[in-house]
Amino acid sequence: MCAQQLKLAESRFSLFLKMSDRGKRKKTVVELYDKKRKTSEERNKTRVFLGESFTRWRALKTQIGLPTDASVAKVLLDSYDKITSTPLTHTQWVRPQAPDVSTIMESLSDREADFSVKGVEKMASSSASGEESTVPQEEARASTSVNIDEDAFNNLQNSMIDWDDETWTPDTETQSKSSSEDDDTEEMELSGETHETFVDMDEAEDLDPQICIRSVVALPNGMSLENYPVIGLDETVHDDPEINEDERQEVATPPDAPMVLTEEDVIGRPTSIVYLDILKQLLDFLILPIEKCTVKDSITKAPCNAVKPFEVSVKSRCSAVIAEWICPNGHTVWKWSSQRYFKYGMLAGDFMLGVNILLSGNNFRKIALLFKFMNLGMIDRNTFYKIQNKFCLLNIEDMWKRESSNVISQLSSKDSVVLLGDARMDSPGFCAEFCTYTTMENDTKKIVSIVNMDKRQVGGNSVAMEKATFMETMDTLCPKLGNVKEFCTDANIQISALFNSGQYKDCGVKHSLDIWHGAKNLSKKILAAGHEKDCALLLSWNRDICNHFWYSCKEAETFEAFNNLWTGVLHHVTGVHEWYFGACRHGPVEEDRNKEWIPQGSAAHRRLQTIVYDARWLKNIPKYLSFRSTADLESFHNHILMYASKRFCFKPPVYYARTLLAGLDYNYHLSRGARTNADGSHQYGRIFNKRSKMWRLYTIKNPKTYKYIPDLQSAILRSRLLAPRGMTGKQPLALDDPRRLGLLSGGPAPTVQELKEKKARRGLGQPSHT
Repeated sequence: MCAQQLKLAESRFSLFLKMSDRGKRKKTVVELYDKKRKTSEERNKTRVFLGESFTRWRALKTQIGLPTDASVAKVLLDSYDKITSTPLTHTQWVRPQAPDVSTIMESLSDREADFSVKGVEKMASSSASGEESTVPQEEARASTSVNIDEDAFNNLQNSMIDWDDETWTPDTETQSKSSSEDDDTEEMELSGETHETFVDMDEAEDLDPQICIRSVVALPNGMSLENYPVIGLDETVHDDPEINEDERQEVATPPDAPMVLTEEDVIGRPTSIVYLDILKQLLDFLILPIEKCTVKDSITKAPCNAVKPFEVSVKSRCSAVIAEWICPNGHTVWKWSSQRYFKYGMLAGDFMLGVNILLSGNNFRKIALLFKFMNLGMIDRNTFYKIQNKFCLLNIEDMWKRESSNVISQLSSKDSVVLLGDARMDSPGFCAEFCTYTTMENDTKKIVSIVNMDKRQVGGNSVAMEKATFMETMDTLCPKLGNVKEFCTDANIQISALFNSGQYKDCGVKHSLDIWHGAKNLSKKILAAGHEKDCALLLSWNRDICNHFWYSCKEAETFEAFNNLWTGVLHHVTGVHEWYFGACRHGPVEEDRNKEWIPQGSAAHRRLQTIVYDARWLKNIPKYLSFRSTADLESFHNHILMYASKRFCFKPPVYYARTLLAGLDYNYHLSRGARTNADGSHQYGRIFNKRSKMWRLYTIKNPKTYKYIPDLQSAILRSRLLAPRGMTGKQPLALDDPRRLGLLSGGPAPTVQELKEKKARRGLGQPSHT
């Protein structure tokens, strides 16, 4: 007995191991049969097979405009009751004589007064109205030429048991797989005992007897079921539950989050500052056109169906406002945003905020501080830099190239062009990192070219940047403008050497010098000489001597004429106004003047003679006789401070873009008219000059319009819309980025102490940026 129990336990344990390998508990045969039987019973309660009438049934349902199959059946049954005047009752089944469908439809059309269903009065058989039937001809012949009693054909009393596999015959089977319907489990012999067998759902299909029910009613006239269209189980008509009239109405659905599809969705749209508590007051007052929550459970897929009231939650996301309507179960019924979205989720207002910080020449940290004081949402610094580097810089450069090309094309039609050039460093002193060389046309005062250079491109020597930028300007502009006659610069020795004996000596372009810089250099020489022994009288004559140089350059057209005027200053300072070769051109000298004359032959007079007859000074005089000035370029360089201040550090591409923005601003607003009063006269103001300690007149111009900004914004926004992805990932350095030179040079980076020692040896101060 113990051996049998041990063997039985071993068999049970082996069976348990097999079940454990399957990973889950398998359903028993009893559970499988019960489930299948219940499913079939529930399905058969409402299942109606229409056969070849299915197509006509659906056509009738659509034409009448009824919502469910049950309502169609009710209409047809009611009409049948009215025709026969005998309500249908539940009696024992007999094979009825099916009425002609055309007769039913004809009588329905004749009883319009008693039949009020919309659409039925429009239906009539082809024999009654003569109109063409909407049913195809083949189906019409199959359905109306012979009327088949579908209930008799499918009735259980007119059926027999058959095998669902024609290759399987009951002769070869000795017994059924299941001995009785009441058997709950299949038994298997294990050491004389019986045990339950657990099977999979797929295996349970094999346990079903291979029998089926077939109809014994033959189709008339040799008709075959193969001639009728196939209808799947999903097309079988079921008794759908009635839908309430309110539920059948169109349910209001909230709009989706608005997306940015074109530039017009953002550019030029007005914006406002909104306080969240005031906005929530408005949203609480509104009635959301949603009656219940439609959010479905993630597991059961059942809708929440929670009804009003919904709680309104208002939050800020960067510069936008996000409002959510939350049902009592915590589901978000609707979410509303005050800004449009891009396809990768970023808000349009946040993107344009980062764009316009750069376009307006502002600094991110200052704007962020302003937003902090205002309690406004703000994008973070990394997002701003990504917007700036990935979408703004290249578009700014492209717009400037178009503007420069337009200016060059306009100048190409002129006979001769005079250009003015000057350099501007990004920081004061000799620790500059960037140099901007700007070229302006003398007549129109338009900016023609802006060239930026990093000191890493000239071996780290800041002094050599102006010469390098000028050479790049000449090499770029001269092939495009073949009519350049003259190029005026400041008194830079390196640039003058390029025209005196360098590569531009025979280029056909005349090199002239700024007259203001010439007067400035002369003043510096007189000031230095005035501090020498017995030469103090030169300090009081400094201004008069510089004015005489200015007048001589303006009046003289040749070097000889200039020399005759210029050397007369040596007689004038001594009180002699007429001499053998000429005379002064001024009016009568005031007798009560307080300025002391310089004695002839004195140390001060001899020192002045050295300055006036200096060979190097006289060699450059022909370059001043054109009487050109680069003062307008100085004004433009002052305008660059609006976009790229010398007190802030910028990366090379950002600094370049900011200088180009200054060029666009200057060119677009160069021809602004003067602001006028009511009587048409111009409005004037005055500006104090700190150097001369005097006021000067200033004409007030019309306000700037910045008409180019919408075009630039559209180009930046278009590049964002066409971007294959968002702003994820690090932006690589451009091929022409000067920071690559530092990476390619190799070697360890210098420490802070090494940099300090190097600057101490050079005698330089602390730089404004690193």
